[in-house]
Amino acid sequence: MADVKKKATRESYGEALTALAEKYPNLVVLDADLAAATKTGIFKKAYPERFFDCGIAEANMMGVAAGLATAGKIPFASTFAMFAAGRAYEIVRNSIGYPHLNVKIGATHAGISVGEDGATHQCNEDIALMRTIPEMTVIVPSDDTEAKAAVEAAIQFEGPVYMRFGRLAAPILNDPETYKFEWGKGVTMRDGKDITIVATGLMVAEAVSAAETLANEGIDARVINIHTIKPLDKEIICKAAQETGRIVTVEEHSIIGGLGDAVCSAVSECCPVPVTKIGVNDEFGHSGPAVDLLKQFGLSAENITTTVKKVLNK
Repeated sequence: MADVKKKATRESYGEALTALAEKYPNLVVLDADLAAATKTGIFKKAYPERFFDCGIAEANMMGVAAGLATAGKIPFASTFAMFAAGRAYEIVRNSIGYPHLNVKIGATHAGISVGEDGATHQCNEDIALMRTIPEMTVIVPSDDTEAKAAVEAAIQFEGPVYMRFGRLAAPILNDPETYKFEWGKGVTMRDGKDITIVATGLMVAEAVSAAETLANEGIDARVINIHTIKPLDKEIICKAAQETGRIVTVEEHSIIGGLGDAVCSAVSECCPVPVTKIGVNDEFGHSGPAVDLLKQFGLSAENITTTVKKVLNK
């Protein structure tokens, strides 16, 4: 996959909002003094009258977004995941989730791959937090194509949506000419009969790479991309559990409360099979180059390959 083009999904976010502005005149964008980093600055330059910088006041921004939603706008409240899901959690819960308002939250710079910004900014808890808010949809795109398609799907969806985007460039796996985003539906990236690797976000490309390596060693691994963690596509998960018997989940998030736990919950109801979770263990991150940190925390194709072998040898 070395020759595959790469792009950060935060860039896809800013570009998608700008490209869709004419089609959806009620679309407005809010940011918390981070437009250059979240890439909403692209939208700001093109549509300054529809862009609102709320300053370093993320909770207030969520309240403003809630108010705009009640006035018929489709607001995208944008900031780092740590601030969107962490600092502003109570406002998101009570002012957006509880009244079920049509607010979209664009959370960038999620996970360990924030790199040098360190533990305070490496949000590995946001999926868990957002999953617990009733009727909050949680989306984690895997690449540029999926991220752009997900933004438009969120605009068309009535209700609160949390969208998680990354800082690090991710391989573009999906063809923009043929890809179709299906709300709440997982995507089989590669079929297989020996074991299933369920991945989300930045880890989808690593899972595909691991499956290619495993195939060369005679191991047939199925790879499923779960871009919508809530609502979870239980049908594709349960089918994989029944057909392959073992599952490994991979996420750039804590192993507590994220994709892994969602998959465990699903298979425990429909087809109990062993599930091994790869993610950030019960620990904080630390500062360092993003690629090095991903490898250190086991979020790499190499570790996925090793883990799959261990599971199969049990």
